[in-house]
Amino acid sequence: MPAQTITLSENFTAYLASPESGHGPGVVLLQEIFGVNAVMRELAESYAAAGFVALVPDLFWRIAPAVELTDKSDAEWQQAFGLMKRFDIAQGIVDVQTAITFLRHQVNGKVGTVGYCLGGLLAYLTATRTDTDAAVGYYGMNIQKFLGEAPNIKKPLLLHVAGKDEYHPPAAQKEVADGLAAFPLVTIQDYPEMNHAFVRPGGAHFDKANADLANGRTITFFRQHLG
Repeated sequence: MPAQTITLSENFTAYLASPESGHGPGVVLLQEIFGVNAVMRELAESYAAAGFVALVPDLFWRIAPAVELTDKSDAEWQQAFGLMKRFDIAQGIVDVQTAITFLRHQVNGKVGTVGYCLGGLLAYLTATRTDTDAAVGYYGMNIQKFLGEAPNIKKPLLLHVAGKDEYHPPAAQKEVADGLAAFPLVTIQDYPEMNHAFVRPGGAHFDKANADLANGRTITFFRQHLG
């Protein structure tokens, strides 16, 4: 089935990519601050190639529907940060649950969540607030502010942490690691020399070796917990 944009409800849309077989476990991809752009669509297609039905909901639909930004200009960065500041996290998680429920009906089986940057925080929150079957967060920001929700984690959670992340500094990283140490469902993978967004192809901090390592770990994690 070719990739396509679908409607989840009202003006809430999502990008859907399916494997050649047409079926497989579901994965909801949670966007960076740039919207459902080419990077997110390509990520969805990579998950589809690995055998997952991948859905990327437009989580900015309430404030800027169908916005597509890149990391290539200061103006786009400023627009992206502005959208992040206006984004309602609590309502966003409600929208993520809508996407999970939709995809669960489509695949008639398990659904995981994986997020990047802003989506990395949202992935953590899907583990505490939604019925996701497994969650993965890449360089999530401000998770330390939500550690009080950690007792709600009932399904496996994998966090990829960039040691030199300019938006998630070492003190915050230690706070998260210490705050989650008592929860056996949580796994934290550290990449000490990496900066924020090290898995974003074409990004300033992209590192293929570490991106391949992290992405391979994610695929293995999902196959273990969604298969």
